Amino acid sequence: MPSQKALIRRPSPLLAEGLVTHIEREKVDVDLAVEQWEAYAEALRTHGWETVEVDPADDCPDSVFVEDAVVVFRNVALISRPGAESRRAETAGVEEAVARLGCSVNWIWEPGTLDGGDVLKVGDTVYVGRGGRTNAAGVQQLRAALEPLGARVVAVPVSKVLHLKSAVTALPDGTVIGHEPLVDTPSLFPRFLPVPEESGAHVVLLGGGKLLMAASAPKTAELFAGLGHEPVLVDIGEFEKLEGCVTCLSVRLRELYV
Repeated sequence: MPSQKALIRRPSPLLAEGLVTHIEREKVDVDLAVEQWEAYAEALRTHGWETVEVDPADDCPDSVFVEDAVVVFRNVALISRPGAESRRAETAGVEEAVARLGCSVNWIWEPGTLDGGDVLKVGDTVYVGRGGRTNAAGVQQLRAALEPLGARVVAVPVSKVLHLKSAVTALPDGTVIGHEPLVDTPSLFPRFLPVPEESGAHVVLLGGGKLLMAASAPKTAELFAGLGHEPVLVDIGEFEKLEGCVTCLSVRLRELYV
């Protein structure tokens, strides 16, 4: 049967020094962030996901955003080469964790850069954001790694937010959702649903119509509930100060057959 494992990584004590690109820097309360992270992990477990902790990377302020270090498609884990040089040390621990889980491991090589947060999978279509952290060589390498596995890789421009998944994610039926002022080209997606709040654009599919999403998007939660989905709200306010969202804090492994 398909797996329901989620990689997570404990926040670094240096979290407050994390990178900020598109928003004003605010003071981060690291103790509160750890509490929020623990509640996030608990929400995953409550809804049937087994959490697998990657070894902490205490010297890397952004390492809690574990999604950026790897892209998983079927049983292949493509280790990223982050666009921010200061984040490149984050990938070693993630590589070790996915190898232990039995993934087949590939890498993005220089001159390519790719952040996992720029990759949105909708069925066999893999959208990749070409923006500040992912370059054209990274897109080419992603294509070369995933197309032989049956993926259709579609590159989309990202200029208004840090990562593609800061702008858009997708509902279980494949409808892409986003907060329109932050989406470069909504028309690139076959079905696009605008949402009223920036953080409403981010959902993690927990299965069974349940959507893990930020407590900071109550209007969007109401919209989704009205469409027959079941929002599961978590407060990730301290991570939002660092341009983080619910997708960044875990890597969901759905197709490791066990």
